[in-house]
Amino acid sequence: MTTQDILKSAKAAVKTILTLTTEQKNEALLSMADALEANAEFILTENALDIEAAKNKISSVMIDRLRLTPERIKGMADGIRDVVKLPDPVGEILDTVTRPNGIIIRKTAVPMGVVAMIYESRPNVTSDAAALSLKSGNVSVLRSGKEAFRSSNAITTAMRKGLEKVGLPENLINLIQDTSRESANELMTAVEYVDLLIPRGGAGLISACVANAKVPCIQTGTGICHIYVDESADLTKAVNIINNAKTSRPSVCNACEVVLVNKELAKEFLPLLKEKLVTERKEAGLTPVELRLDSYCSEIIEGKTASENDFDTEFLDYILAVKVVNDVSEAIDHIGAHSTKHSDCIITENKENAALFTALIDSSSVYHNASTRFTDGGEFGLGCEIGISTQKLHARGPMGLKELTTYKYIISGDGQIR
Repeated sequence: MTTQDILKSAKAAVKTILTLTTEQKNEALLSMADALEANAEFILTENALDIEAAKNKISSVMIDRLRLTPERIKGMADGIRDVVKLPDPVGEILDTVTRPNGIIIRKTAVPMGVVAMIYESRPNVTSDAAALSLKSGNVSVLRSGKEAFRSSNAITTAMRKGLEKVGLPENLINLIQDTSRESANELMTAVEYVDLLIPRGGAGLISACVANAKVPCIQTGTGICHIYVDESADLTKAVNIINNAKTSRPSVCNACEVVLVNKELAKEFLPLLKEKLVTERKEAGLTPVELRLDSYCSEIIEGKTASENDFDTEFLDYILAVKVVNDVSEAIDHIGAHSTKHSDCIITENKENAALFTALIDSSSVYHNASTRFTDGGEFGLGCEIGISTQKLHARGPMGLKELTTYKYIISGDGQIR
């Protein structure tokens, strides 16, 4: 099917999904989860073809992002089952007003309609987006990057089998078959068919969608995530948090990319940081983190000299930019100038500095003494997420079910006229 054909089919499916009860949607989701596990062998075979084609074209950490395993497929299925457990936001009465003339106005949550997503090399996004869209009463139109297309197509095929098994039409979930830029442009300009567009990927994809979309578009974030180690930080706590935020999965948007260190503890802390991220990882046979250091840091520990651009780069790799600052105010100013408004953290035992930092940092998620890796729909109790919004309207931070609804006013009267 052409992109246009898929969009027309998706729009036609809206009437069907609007009539489904919560019980019917949950039944469909459970069937989709079971179908993913039942078709795991086929999905893994297709994923292996994607990985083979991507070798020598993308980095090793991006290969890891692309790779599926039996455990990851089970995690995708369990993520769908977690969505089943969440309250259905559709039909929720957000506010009720009874006017003096007797009319009753109910502000009521309703689905968006057709939710389109353009994403790159993470095939698990396919199931997350489809599940959240369906539970929130939306038809999904998914456009995978070419590196993950075979995997995404296999996942979509399995979920559509799950829909068919419970008597629902396959076109509640749709995957664009064309991975060229033209199909992305078609989604950005599909005013008659797309009610919400969510780009999820690198800075180039997101900026292209924000600049060119004629349909409503959520700006999801590249993650230049900062951790500031304050003068009063617990150093053991700081090292462990940074290690987790940088190395647990460096290819994701909530990984730490920049560490700012208070000047008063730099000489004590920086050697500890290098020991944890470089020396210990080498000794354990793990990939060491490449430290890109400002001039002050370079006088204390060895590393690569940071360029000016390193503090404005989402590395998505085992690379960390490190800079010394004088105090919490300078850290706040630096983050304000370089942050992508995704996730930023202060490590401190000083309550006043923590309060100042969390008040002045204008990011969707601001942390005190915890890893930025928690910026995630599942970790926030939203089930799986459809993206992390770094804008302020209409959604911000990890987007779950409620963020895939809008509202309308339903007014009840008994013959009132104006």
